[in-house]
Amino acid sequence: MDPTTAGIIGIIVMVFLFMTRMPVAFVMMLVGFIGFSLLTSWKGGLNLMSRNVYDAFASYELSTIPLFILMGQIAFNCGISKRLYDTAYRFLGNTRGGLAMATVSACTAFGAVCGSSPATAATMSTVGIPEMKRYGYANSLATASVASGGGLGMIMPPSVVLIIYGVLTEQSIGALFVSGILPAILLTALFVVGIYLQCKINPDLGPKGTPFTWSEKFKSLLNLIDTLLIFALVIGGLFWGLFTPTEAASIGVIGVLALAVIKRQLSWKAFVNSLNETLRTSCMVLVLIAGAVVFGKFLAVTRIPFDIANWVSAFDMPPFAIMGAIILIYFIGGCFMDSLALIMLTIPVFFPVVTEMGYDPIWFGIIIVLVTEMGVITPPVGINVYVVYGMCQKIAPSVTLEEIFKGILPFMAAIILGIALLFIFPQIILFLPGLMY
Repeated sequence: MDPTTAGIIGIIVMVFLFMTRMPVAFVMMLVGFIGFSLLTSWKGGLNLMSRNVYDAFASYELSTIPLFILMGQIAFNCGISKRLYDTAYRFLGNTRGGLAMATVSACTAFGAVCGSSPATAATMSTVGIPEMKRYGYANSLATASVASGGGLGMIMPPSVVLIIYGVLTEQSIGALFVSGILPAILLTALFVVGIYLQCKINPDLGPKGTPFTWSEKFKSLLNLIDTLLIFALVIGGLFWGLFTPTEAASIGVIGVLALAVIKRQLSWKAFVNSLNETLRTSCMVLVLIAGAVVFGKFLAVTRIPFDIANWVSAFDMPPFAIMGAIILIYFIGGCFMDSLALIMLTIPVFFPVVTEMGYDPIWFGIIIVLVTEMGVITPPVGINVYVVYGMCQKIAPSVTLEEIFKGILPFMAAIILGIALLFIFPQIILFLPGLMY
């Protein structure tokens, strides 16, 4: 069979299996294994499977993933998220929509020690939604601010998605981490402005909260010390070249654990829970990576990525128009697939196209993460929306799924505006990495 035809059939079969709700990792691994074996040999396919599964779990570079996940789990269980929210609440809570603004700001700060979008959304749901409900916030704004703010964990370093992108494209993970800082701050500011405008138009969405004195506000800044110390230790060390991303992850875990023990904020039960959640999440991500690599090798044998690259390059279109089409594909794909799976599945196809057109790989990585961030809050997948909805069943049963998706729309507009700004002004992404070299 012609390799290209085999590749097209493999993609169609994979999409069909996705619709049966089979786990994404196993679907990619199965289709990749069978397709690769048919085009080469069964012995080659078995060697590919065993080697790639082993490499995923034994990779030194990928060991950053469980370490950063563990850092986020310990940070959550020792109360860092609640202290971050309390500080943001004291500064912003007395303005209309202030609690939603505080939630978004706290999500960004917590993303600096977490690295996982669903984990950030789940954590801030338990902290922010009860407070917003207590002050009469509309369900749509309260829940959407948490779901959208949780997405900032994808772009704020350390980010699991950026680690995977760096490994797949052989880009510097340290440079990717640093390049995500300014876009995360930009997006946070756009979210805050969006919340302000919503509450300006409809004041009932977010009533004012309790006022605080300036003394209370400045005193609450002490709550930021833990997060700033860990962030400075991890990202600062990467920025100045003091250690590698894997070493940074290890130091981050030790730093968070040391702070939790010194302040006696982490019980033995909470520590064991952190380990269990880290193990569960890490295995899921690493199996997903192994499956994506197997499928990627199958695609490489079919030559489809290179054919697409040549086909796109032959278009009589300016590069920005082609890039716009790629972004649209990622947006549509993000509505139906998990962000990690989407990136691992499509990077082998589109990365050669993007580099051939002369776009910076670091810039492209940040743009793609932002586009897939929209996918975590859009139907039908919208993992962050379902995480928040699941948390609301315990803390605010009156919330409906429709209300959350309705509240998402203004935040989607803010993300689109942010992507446009980063497209027009790429130096927002490339400025800090440029200082590293």
